Amino acid sequence: MGGGCINTTEVLEGCGQRYFVKLNDSDRFDMFAAESDGLSEIAASKSVRVPQPVCAGMHAGQAYLVLEYLDIGRGTGTSDELLGRQLAAMHRTRSPRFGWRRANTIGSTPQINTPEDDWITFYREHRLRFQFELVAKNGFGDNLQRRGDLLLENLPVFFANYNPQPSLLHGDLWGGNHAVLSDGTPVIFDPAVYYGDRETDLAMTELFGGYGPRFYAAYHEAWPLDPGYPVRRNLYNLYHVLNHLNLFGGGYRGQAVQLIEQLLGESG
Repeated sequence: MGGGCINTTEVLEGCGQRYFVKLNDSDRFDMFAAESDGLSEIAASKSVRVPQPVCAGMHAGQAYLVLEYLDIGRGTGTSDELLGRQLAAMHRTRSPRFGWRRANTIGSTPQINTPEDDWITFYREHRLRFQFELVAKNGFGDNLQRRGDLLLENLPVFFANYNPQPSLLHGDLWGGNHAVLSDGTPVIFDPAVYYGDRETDLAMTELFGGYGPRFYAAYHEAWPLDPGYPVRRNLYNLYHVLNHLNLFGGGYRGQAVQLIEQLLGESG
């Protein structure tokens, strides 16, 4: 099957059964194991439909992840509304601390989920600083790193009147990671699960498109967002833009610089 730029994907059929299979090199087994755990975490919240993991393992130098096969249909405004309500319900699943019990990946980049009691600490150290350090290693410019360091120092400004809680997050929620089943049920997949500020999931849905106005209206009706969200949306999407810079190269550098300068302007 086509789709995706990280794994080989196949459909396995036989004896009246059908499964969706992801394949990669054996050193990617931990990535598949974390994805399986993430899908199970979302399924346990009884909120949004995900493909059920069947098994993961290694054979003949390859790692594999076997998932339930789902028949994909076409989305409607009604399915958008349902996804908005279900995502709000998923975000009401809480944890005592920010992070998760294991590391996983965002794309193919390691994502560190070391638990923290404080959201600012978690987001600064395990999200933005981690990506900025990769930026430096990948040689994308000292000035970007310096401006990024200044932004990290000013991070508390964005949370002066806002106290995020650890919500269950998909972590990589863009249009390519959700679909609608043939019966109209929304489904999300390819997660990068952790517990963090729910605004991060909403922010990414706006970064690459794929969600209609009825999705946002339904989410806001179920659980309104804080008035400061539009500013923090750029802060949260900076993480994904930096990750794309590290994964795909300099084409994303200008967007990263623009976001950093805009955020520095907002922070005074």
